[in-house]
Amino acid sequence: MLKKVDHIAIAVKSLYEALGVFDSVLGLKVEHIEDIPDQGVKAATVHVGDTSIEFLEPTDPQGGVAKFIERKGEGIHHICIEVDNIDEELKSLAAKGVELIDRHARDGLAGKIGFLHPRSTKGVLIELVEKV
Repeated sequence: MLKKVDHIAIAVKSLYEALGVFDSVLGLKVEHIEDIPDQGVKAATVHVGDTSIEFLEPTDPQGGVAKFIERKGEGIHHICIEVDNIDEELKSLAAKGVELIDRHARDGLAGKIGFLHPRSTKGVLIELVEKV
């Protein structure tokens, strides 16, 4: 079951520059910064009400976020939706013909995660997360 929008991720060239802009313009204070080597990013989060914004700076020039910035520039990278049971959601979506990037959940910054391919969601990369 889909619960809520957990976060919106923004791909940036410089994490600290982006955090400075969002702090000075909107007063959003960083809550957490973490290197995620298996995803080739350094990530930071700020909260806005019940949702957060996640900033992603590539650390691997061959990684997905680096390639995204190369093709499209900085901007919204994905929308993350919280679910009750990620494995059930991925299985159900695959049965409906949705193209998955992750057929099985993996560990991520927000919990157990899985991505849907943008070809199945009108060009929008969707991440599902089960909080653990």
